[in-house]
Amino acid sequence: MDHYDSQQTNDYMQPEEDWDRDMLLDPAWEKQQRKTFTAWCNSHLRKAGTQIENIEEDFRDGLKLMLLLEVISGERLAKPERGKMRVHKISNVNKALDFIASKGVKLVSIGAEEIVDGNAKMTLGMIWTIILRFAIQDISVEETSAKEGLLLWCQRKTAPYKNVNIQNFHISWKDGLGFCALIHRHRPELIDYGKLRKDDPLTNLNTAFDVAEKYLDIPKMLDAEDIVGTARPDEKAIMTYVSSFYHAFSGAQKAETAANRICKVLAVNQENEQLMEDYEKLASDLLEWIRRTIPWLENRAPENTMQAMQQKLEDFRDYRRLHKPPKVQEKCQLEINFNTLQTKLRLSNRPAFMPSEGRMVSDINNAWGCLEQAEKGYEEWLLNEIRRLERLDHLAEKFRQKASIHEAWTDGKEAMLQQKDYETATLSEIKALLKKHEAFESDLAAHQDRVEQIAAIAQELNELDYYDSPSVNARCQKICDQWDNLGALTQKRREALERTEKLLETIDQLYLEYAKRAAPFNNWMEGAMEDLQDTFIVHTIEEIQGLTTAHEQFKATLPDADKERLAILGIHNEVSKIVQTYHVNMAGTNPYTTITPQEINGKWDHVRQLVPRRDQALTEEHARQQHNERLRKQFGAQANVIGPWIQTKMEVLRKHFICWIDEIGRISIEMHGTLEDQLSHLRQYEKSIINYKPKIDQLEGDHQLIQEALIFDNKHTNYTMEHIRVGWEQLLTTIARTINEVENQILTRDAKGISQEQMNEFRASFNHFDRKKTGMMDTDDFRACLISMGYNMGEAEFARIMSIVDPNRLGVVTFQAFIDFMSRETADTDTADQVMASFKILAGDKNYITVDELRRELPPDQAEYCIARMAPYTGPDAVPGALDYMSFSTALYGESDL
Repeated sequence: MDHYDSQQTNDYMQPEEDWDRDMLLDPAWEKQQRKTFTAWCNSHLRKAGTQIENIEEDFRDGLKLMLLLEVISGERLAKPERGKMRVHKISNVNKALDFIASKGVKLVSIGAEEIVDGNAKMTLGMIWTIILRFAIQDISVEETSAKEGLLLWCQRKTAPYKNVNIQNFHISWKDGLGFCALIHRHRPELIDYGKLRKDDPLTNLNTAFDVAEKYLDIPKMLDAEDIVGTARPDEKAIMTYVSSFYHAFSGAQKAETAANRICKVLAVNQENEQLMEDYEKLASDLLEWIRRTIPWLENRAPENTMQAMQQKLEDFRDYRRLHKPPKVQEKCQLEINFNTLQTKLRLSNRPAFMPSEGRMVSDINNAWGCLEQAEKGYEEWLLNEIRRLERLDHLAEKFRQKASIHEAWTDGKEAMLQQKDYETATLSEIKALLKKHEAFESDLAAHQDRVEQIAAIAQELNELDYYDSPSVNARCQKICDQWDNLGALTQKRREALERTEKLLETIDQLYLEYAKRAAPFNNWMEGAMEDLQDTFIVHTIEEIQGLTTAHEQFKATLPDADKERLAILGIHNEVSKIVQTYHVNMAGTNPYTTITPQEINGKWDHVRQLVPRRDQALTEEHARQQHNERLRKQFGAQANVIGPWIQTKMEVLRKHFICWIDEIGRISIEMHGTLEDQLSHLRQYEKSIINYKPKIDQLEGDHQLIQEALIFDNKHTNYTMEHIRVGWEQLLTTIARTINEVENQILTRDAKGISQEQMNEFRASFNHFDRKKTGMMDTDDFRACLISMGYNMGEAEFARIMSIVDPNRLGVVTFQAFIDFMSRETADTDTADQVMASFKILAGDKNYITVDELRRELPPDQAEYCIARMAPYTGPDAVPGALDYMSFSTALYGESDL
C-alpha cells in the first residue's frame, strides 16, 4: 500500500516514523484495513440501500464504487455502463477515479485495471484515498486540518481523562481508554468511565465499539483482539474509525450542512437555468465537430510513400490524443449535466428538460457512434496501409542497404585484380599475394549469398509493384554484371600468381645456392686480404721463416679458389638467363646475401694483387732479420767478456779492500797494513780499471746499432747494456769512495792523535757490533759497543752521547761519527787527569781547597767558573769557604771520569 499512501500523506498529513513504512505490507494491518474500510463503506452505502461483503470483489464492476462516491459527495456521477464486459467495468472505475481526481486528489499508481482485476492492495489504497478526501480532509480544528486537525480534536476532547495520552493514531489507542474517553466526553451517560482499567484493553475496546454501534450509529469497524495482538495497530484503520466519532459528535458541522441546504434550495433555479443553456451550447458545438470530423475519417485515398502515410497516422494520433479527448470529456460532461439537470428538476418538482430538436442525448450518442465507426475503419485502413508501405519500404531499404554494402565491398576490387604487382614481387611477397588471393576467393564465395539475396529482393519488389522498381532493376543488373566480371578476373589473377610463383621458386633456389657458396668464399677472400695486408712484426729469423712457409701454403690454394669463384658466378649467370627468357621483372637483389658477382671479382683481383706484394715484404724482412742476427752475435760476444770482467773486479775490490758497501755507497774497510798502504793499493787498482774504458765505449757503439735496428732481445748473452753500464759506474764509484774513505780516516787519525792500533781496535769493535752489516750501527748496537768498551752510563748520558754522534736523529751511527766520538773521549780523559793533578798540588795535603786559594791562584773568570761547579766540603776537617775539588771533576766529566 506504499504506492497510494506516499502521495496522499504528502497532501494531507506529515509522514510517520521510518519504521512505520517498513510495516506497510504487514498482513495484520491489511486485515484491519479490510474490516475497517468495509465497515466505513457500508455505513454510507446503507443510505443507498446496499452494502458490500468483499471490498476487492464488490468494487470490481465500478457500480457500487460510483454509488459510494455519489452518497459521500452528494453529487451525481456520469451515467455508469451496465454491461458485464471488462471494458464496461474499466469505464465505470475510470469514471469514479476521474471524479476523485476532480476533487484535487492525485492518484499515484492506482489504475482502473488493477481495481477491475481485484488487486486488494490497490483497492484498499483507493478507499483510503476516498476516506482521506471525504472524511478527514475537511476536518479543521484551530487552524489545523486533516490528520493534524483530527489528532488535535482527539487531544482536546481526552485531555481531562486520566491515563489517556493521545499522541498518534496507532499505539495511543491500544488500551481502549481513548475511545471510551471520546464517548464519555460527549455522552457521559453511555459509559461509566471510572470503572475502566488500563490493564484490561480488551474490555475497554469492546465496550467502546459496542456503545458506538448501539447508541451512536457508528458501525463496528475494528476488532479488539486485532488491536491488542498487534505491536502497532494500523494507523489508517484507527483514523477512519476515529473520524466517524468526529462526524458523529460535531454539531457545528450539522448546522453548517443545514445552512448549505438552504442556500442550495435558493440557488437551484438559477443553476438549473444555467445548466440548460450550457447543455444547448455544448450539444451544438459537439454535433458540429462530429459533422466536420466524419468526412475526414472516411477519406481512404492511399499514399505512395511511407512518409505521407506516417503523416496521416501522426494526424490521426493528434486527433486521438489532442482533439478527441476534450470532446469525449464534453460529451461525458454533457450527459452528466443532462442527468444532473433532470434530477434537480425532478427533485424540485419541475417538468423535465426537453432539448431542442436534434440535440437530444440520444441524437448525440448516435452521432458519436457514427464518429467512432468511421474512426475505427480509418484506423484499420491506416494500419493496413502503413504495414503495406512498411513492408515495401523495408524491402527497398533492405535492397539499398545490401546493395550499398556489396558495392562498398566491390569498390576497387576490379582494379585490385587487374594490377600487375606480382611482376615486381619477391617470392615471399608472391606467396603472401597468393594467401591474400585465397582469402579474397573465400570472401568472394561468401558474398555469393548476398548477391542472390539482392536479386531476390529486387524480384519481390517488382512483384509488389514498387513505385521505384526501374532504379532497383538497373542497380541489380549492374551488380550482377560486376559480379560475373569479378569471377573472371579472380581466375585470371590466380593463374598469373601461380606461374610467377614457380619461376621465383626456381630463382630462389639458385639464389640460396649462390648465397651458401658465396658467403664462405667471400669470408675466405676477406680473411686472405686481411692476412696478406696484415703488418707483421718479427724479431727472429725463425719467425720470418714461419711466415714465409705459411704464405707458400696459401698460394697453393689459389687454383681451387678460382674454380669455386667461377662456379659461383655460373649460378648467378643461370639466374640472369631465366630472367631474360621468361621476362621476369626482378624487384630486388638476392634476398639471402648482399654479396654481388662484381664484389667477388673485385676482391679476387685484389687478392691476386696482394700476393706478390706479400712475397716482396717477406723477402725484405728475411734479409733484415739476418742482419739483426749478426748484430746480436757481435754484441753478445763482447758483453760476455766485459760483464764477467766487471764482476771479477768488484769481487776483488770487496775481498781485499771493502768489507761492505751499503745501498748508498757507504764503505767499511778492512785494515791490512797501514792506511797509507791501503791508499796506495787502491790508487793502483783504480788506474787499472780506468784503462779498460775503451772496451766499454766499443760495446756502447754496438749497442747503439742494436737499438737503431729495434732489437729488443738477444739470446746470445744474458748481459744488457744497462747491466754493463750500472756495473761499470758502480765499480768506478766504489773505488773512488773507498779511496776517499781511507783519506778521511788518515786525516782523522792525524788530527786526533789516534794510533794505528787504536784505529784497528775501533774498526774491529765497529764491525763486530754492526750486526746487520749495513756500515752503520743502530741505537741498541751502539749502546752495546760502548758498554763493551768500558762505558757505564745512564739514560741521560747516553742521550747526550747520541746527540753528538747522531745530530740529525736518524737512529744510526756511522763509522766516521764513531771514530770522531772515540777520539774526542780519549782527549777529554787526558785533560781531566791533568786538571785533577793540578787541584791536588793547590790543596796540598788537604782534602779540600778554599775559595780564597782558587781566587788567588787562578784568573778571576776561571776561578769563578770552578767555584760555581764545586760543592761545599763537608768533611770533619772542613773550614769556612772550603770546597770539594773532587766535585769539579764530577760536574765537568761525570762520575765515570773519576
